[in-house]
Amino acid sequence: MTTATQTFDDVDKALLTELQKQFPIDHRPFQRLGELLGVTEQECLERIARLKATMVIRQLCAIFDTRALGYQSSLVAMRVDPARVDEAAEVVNQHPGVSHNYKRNDSFNIWFTIAMPPQDSLEQIVRILHTLGKAEETIMLPTLRLYKIGVKLDLTGQEAALENPEEIYDEARRMAPKPPLTEQDVRLIRILQEDLPLLELPYAVWAEQAGMTEEELFAWAKKMEHLGYMRRFAAILYHRNAGFKANAMVVWQAPPEEVDRAGEQMARFREVSHCYRRPVYPSWPYALFTMIHAETYPACMDVVRRIEERAGQFPHKNLFSTKEYKKTRLKYFTPELDRWWSEVGSKVRL
Repeated sequence: MTTATQTFDDVDKALLTELQKQFPIDHRPFQRLGELLGVTEQECLERIARLKATMVIRQLCAIFDTRALGYQSSLVAMRVDPARVDEAAEVVNQHPGVSHNYKRNDSFNIWFTIAMPPQDSLEQIVRILHTLGKAEETIMLPTLRLYKIGVKLDLTGQEAALENPEEIYDEARRMAPKPPLTEQDVRLIRILQEDLPLLELPYAVWAEQAGMTEEELFAWAKKMEHLGYMRRFAAILYHRNAGFKANAMVVWQAPPEEVDRAGEQMARFREVSHCYRRPVYPSWPYALFTMIHAETYPACMDVVRRIEERAGQFPHKNLFSTKEYKKTRLKYFTPELDRWWSEVGSKVRL
């Protein structure tokens, strides 16, 4: 992966910032995006191709809502003997439902996210990983309330410091009753979760794969977004290569009666990409989680200071990732889980 500092001109910065918000689902999306930025369709395509080649843009794809699709998910923290933390992390990484896995500066030194389809037991899988990883303690930290989700890094420096409440994730839509997914829905999810082809008519390729017209594909995507199955179609960046080299998971020990109010305020900060309420344990009294992205460590700490000024001062920990073990896109409705069960999971007795 390219890690050297890269130089972006103003168009690159505007392009990268816009791509994270919403990419057009349109007959000629790169033309529409170019018009917004004041460049031609071809220049828009060339810039995106360059930013992908230099490992700034990871992927252009539909971003689906894990819970809306029926998947169970959780953040999991493991406390492992420091002498064998890398070994334990490698065991965790083998599970295809694990999308992110980090070593952090805490006695709970392994932090990973895992998602499973509805027919499987998330708790059972975590117990298996606890056993295989020889962890001393493992706690599950599923989302009790989601205040915000979505990495939208501002490379222009022109975005407002605080987001409007309507810009932030719509929990009501997420939790609203939905019609069950059909076989065609699942087939289209498998297509749209892949990387968009860099062509003038990229959706035509996907429509042909799906055996439908572009208009039918667009109508389906619009319906999925309206129902809350799809959060948006957008770019995912390699944060560090985009210049955001520091990230902190700040956990807050807010009183139960203050958690929701504080969480709603914390979610408004532009630098906060994720904000959740999670369960507490005797060994872990922190109910509020905020993920902060900034260019430097001091910049992260400045965001923490501003959060305290606005949302209130609570005991907290600043957990920085000291090693990245795994970071990938979760793929939905794929056969990898069956293979893991046959190769690994079935061999463990609980």
